[in-house]
Amino acid sequence: MCEGGSPGAALVVSIPGMSRFTDALNEQIAYEFGASQQYVAIAVYYDAQTLPQLAAFFYRQAVEERNHAMMMVEYLLDADEQVVVPGVEAPQVSFADVVAPVQLALDQERRVTGQIQQLAITAREESDLVAEQFMHWFLQEQREEVASMSELLDVVTRSRDDVMDVEDYLARESGGENPLEAGAPPAAGGAL
Repeated sequence: MCEGGSPGAALVVSIPGMSRFTDALNEQIAYEFGASQQYVAIAVYYDAQTLPQLAAFFYRQAVEERNHAMMMVEYLLDADEQVVVPGVEAPQVSFADVVAPVQLALDQERRVTGQIQQLAITAREESDLVAEQFMHWFLQEQREEVASMSELLDVVTRSRDDVMDVEDYLARESGGENPLEAGAPPAAGGAL
């Protein structure tokens, strides 16, 4: 396993001469791509079990994590900083039951929340107010992600013996745009 010891962990090499924030943001880009890969693996797991709502939920999460990485890439490009395109470790692809992937996802979101908090702290310590402000959107996003994944874990845990109840729940609850997305930072490559 790589740093963090988690599936999909980042494979990042530090570049001499970068600020601590730039170095850490490049590392976070790798974590975001790793999270995206992990969510694809979870989606495929549910897709293979013919659970289309769970699969769709995690496919959307995968795209969202990829977009977070690309927002960070765009920030570094706009700041005329070096971008390190990372490799990521293979994600976990097998699970004990239908609850385990959601637990893994919640653990991942909690870990990312800590990483984002540390990025904001690093920006503040370096008196980089622009970088700190950039991280505020991600802090709000992480609060929403942890709450959403915690709720899904509760539903999946209660319905583990009848996973179709989870499918029904997701079908009812999905839809509508996330209000945070309207104020999201721009992503490199635009709306691809």
